Amino acid sequence: MKKLNIKNGPQNVSAVIQGCMRMPEHSREDAAKVIRAAYDAGVNFFDHATCYGYGEAEVRFAEAFPLTGIKREDIFIQSKCGICPERGEFDWTRENILSSVDAILGRLKTDYLDTLLLHRPDLLFEPEEVAEAFDTLEKSGKVRWFGVSNTMPMQTELLKRYVKQPLVINQLQLSLEQSQLIDQGLYMNNKTTDMSVSRDGSALDYCRLNDITIQAWSPLQKGMFGGTFIDDPEYPELNKVLGELAEREGVTKAAVAVAWILRHPAKMQVIIGTMDPAHIRETCQASDVELSHNDWYRLYLSSGKFLP
Repeated sequence: MKKLNIKNGPQNVSAVIQGCMRMPEHSREDAAKVIRAAYDAGVNFFDHATCYGYGEAEVRFAEAFPLTGIKREDIFIQSKCGICPERGEFDWTRENILSSVDAILGRLKTDYLDTLLLHRPDLLFEPEEVAEAFDTLEKSGKVRWFGVSNTMPMQTELLKRYVKQPLVINQLQLSLEQSQLIDQGLYMNNKTTDMSVSRDGSALDYCRLNDITIQAWSPLQKGMFGGTFIDDPEYPELNKVLGELAEREGVTKAAVAVAWILRHPAKMQVIIGTMDPAHIRETCQASDVELSHNDWYRLYLSSGKFLP
C-alpha cells in the first residue's frame, strides 16, 4: 500500500481510506472483519461522520475494534461534523463543533481524533467561531489535525483568515464518471459544452497550490447516489477499457478505477466504502497498479469525455 505524508498533517497514511458509512448494517463481528481486512491490505486510515447512521457507524466501529487486535496508535481515525439531518441544517457554530467532537469521542471510545473535517459548508458560518472551536480542540488534545469537506476555495480562504491551524484535507467527490474536478480545466472557454462551467471554483488546483490533500469520495459512483458504473450497461466503452487494463494488471475493474484517481499528480487519497472483505482486498490492489499517461487518458475518454 502506498503511503502519503500530508504536509502539516498526518504522516505515513495509506493512499486508500476505509470509509465506515455502511458499518451500522453489520454485526460487531462482521465489522471487525471489515476493519481487519482493510488493515491487512495496508489501510491505516478510517473515515467517519456524525451523520453516518446518526452516529451508529462510530458506535459499531468502537464495538468491533477491540476484536481486531489492532492498536489505536497504529491507525488514523477521522470524523466529520456539521451535517445535522435531525435538524435539517448544516451547523458550524462553536457550540455544535465542540459538542459534536465530544459525542464522536464518546461513540468511538477514543481520547482523540487524528483529523476532524467540517462536513459541507454551513451557509451561516462565522469563521471566528470555527477558529475558537479549533483552538479549544487543539489545546485539549481532542483533535490533532483539521480540514474541510466539499468546500469551495474562497470558503476555505475565509476560514484560513481566522483559523490558526493548517487546513490539510478537503474531501471532494471524484470518479471516472463524476470528474468535474478535472473537466473544467480541459474545456475552459468552450461554449459548446456545459463541462466548461466551473462548478467548484478550481478546487483541484487550489488544493494543490495550498498543500491541501484531496480525499476522493465515491470513486466508483455515477451521479451523487446513482450506484456504481462498474459493469453498468450504460457505460460499455468505459467497462471495456477497465476490463482490458484489469486483465493486463491482474486486478479488478474497481481497482483500476481507483488507480486512475491515484495516478493523478495531486497525490490524493481515495475513500472506498465497501464492507465486503474480499472486495476491500481486491480494491486495495489499486495502490500497486501503475497506469501510464496513455492509460489514464484512455480511461478518461472512455467515460464519455472528449478532447476539445
